[in-house]
Amino acid sequence: MRNQTRPPDVWIIVDDGSTDETPEILRKSAEELPWLKVVRRENRGHRKVGGGVVDAFYDGLAHAEGTIDFVAKMDVDLEFSPSYIEKLLGWFRANPSLAAASGKVFRRENGRFIEEYIIDEMVAGQFKFYRKQAFDQIGGFVREVMWDGIDFHRARMANYVTASLRNSELRLIHLRQMGSSEGNVYRGRLRWGRGQWFMGTAFPYLLASGVFRMRETPYFVGGLLIILGYLLAALRRVPRYPDEGFRRELRRWQYRRLKLLLQLRSPEPHLDLIDPAAVKQ
Repeated sequence: MRNQTRPPDVWIIVDDGSTDETPEILRKSAEELPWLKVVRRENRGHRKVGGGVVDAFYDGLAHAEGTIDFVAKMDVDLEFSPSYIEKLLGWFRANPSLAAASGKVFRRENGRFIEEYIIDEMVAGQFKFYRKQAFDQIGGFVREVMWDGIDFHRARMANYVTASLRNSELRLIHLRQMGSSEGNVYRGRLRWGRGQWFMGTAFPYLLASGVFRMRETPYFVGGLLIILGYLLAALRRVPRYPDEGFRRELRRWQYRRLKLLLQLRSPEPHLDLIDPAAVKQ
């Protein structure tokens, strides 16, 4: 972040109860960077995935002052280019209907970069930018697992465009595998399935998604655990996202994509975004 060609106006780091040397590192960094502010939260004694991330985000946002045009949520276990912020803001300027955006996410594995696949419409939760007006309009983030799926669909329902952009200067390097933050990736895949149940995903879509994810590590088992997590939540009658209108529209969108898949047509939409690099200055 120190090397960004367009540094943030304010960067608020929420120390969510660290027990290592993080507080001292942050103290020294705040002395060097005038736009860095540190917010310290008490250690709750355990990691709270999903809702805990959003709680920390809102604690940080509460310490932001003045007019906010764009707001970003980012994880700390990332590497990104020095031009990430500048290039991403260029996409927002060129596309007034763009509500949220990020780059694509990769991780290093056996000397190669492996993409953590998400559809082009979805925005990577690891480092996502929001136009603040759109963020407020959709009600911000839900304090549950799948918050980063619900916000994407709420933005779509509000006629906004969202995107994860395939651009070398927007590439995000994730320093751990997606879904492995609590215990291990197996628990993460079960949680993924449970989160899809909460969000309101239709089972045929979840089944297709689980089969698709079987090609990712941990091979076969990961996708199977996603399906199992969903079914266990259904059997236990775990509460679902309370907005029935949202769940109904989500299922309509999912069935439409499944229909395109069965017709052997690409379900990826044309995002109709203007590349700011192609705009004459």
